[in-house]
Amino acid sequence: MRLTGTSDLVVLLVVWTGLIALFGGASDGFLSAATLGSIANRIPALLLVATGMTLLMVTGGIDLSVGSALGFCGAMVGVAMADFGWGLASATLASIVLGSLLGGINGLVSVKLRLPSFIVSLGMLEIARGLAFLATHSQTKYIGAAVEGIGAPIPGWVVSPAFLIALAVVALGQGLLSCTVLGRHLIAVGANAEAAAISGIPVDRPRLWAHTLVGALTGLAAVFSCSRLGSADPNAGVGFELTVIAAVVVGGTSLLGGRGSVAKSLLGVLIVATLEAGLVQLGASEPAKRVVTGIVIVVAVLADSWRRRP
Repeated sequence: MRLTGTSDLVVLLVVWTGLIALFGGASDGFLSAATLGSIANRIPALLLVATGMTLLMVTGGIDLSVGSALGFCGAMVGVAMADFGWGLASATLASIVLGSLLGGINGLVSVKLRLPSFIVSLGMLEIARGLAFLATHSQTKYIGAAVEGIGAPIPGWVVSPAFLIALAVVALGQGLLSCTVLGRHLIAVGANAEAAAISGIPVDRPRLWAHTLVGALTGLAAVFSCSRLGSADPNAGVGFELTVIAAVVVGGTSLLGGRGSVAKSLLGVLIVATLEAGLVQLGASEPAKRVVTGIVIVVAVLADSWRRRP
């Protein structure tokens, strides 16, 4: 039996609510507004990059450099605001442009030279991390209140402006994928690039757009990451790419391309974030959390393989 899109959505909702019930029963205080609000306010950066990664993986591509790109873009935000006195708006715009540039380079090299995107982005992973350390001289840049307001809960609410912005981006991403020509081209290219080319679809252009969008959203995510701690750390984002890929794959986007949903990636993010928060509540160590994340990725890939069976 093959699951339909609606069935997938129901399964993801059941898994998420099951995790909440499981950790709520195992840990006092997990089912509180403070804990759930804390989870919501930790995931805006993850939501943004997962949105872009979904669009890219639908084409059959992948970007392993998003963690390092987040660290580099965040480092430049810290340098711009702490050292040069830039305002938040200018630094945010610069971070988005820088992220777009990094993603665009990944796209140009992989698409024009016909190289696997995971190899190209693996190189960018090292380049961006090195640039982050060079830009900050391997030091944390403290920004403070100038950036913290984005990640802090809105007065009277439990969620932050960053979370609301991320939800809006998710909605826009789903609309792009479901209701636009570009979205249909992304899916067609990922499903069968040769058939798409024969049909007159410009195969390279959707892939370039997808890579650039991932970079742009990573640039915005870097600002949200800085807002959580009030500082820019050149080590930020280490291992972040694995969490992003786990969330997107759990949401049902295929690693082979041709199928994906930003809305389901949102649920994938919620599942991964709830799992991590629950493990923290239970006192799990960082290595244990990494083991669980790895298992989740493997299970999600197996589920994807099962879904593709006739």
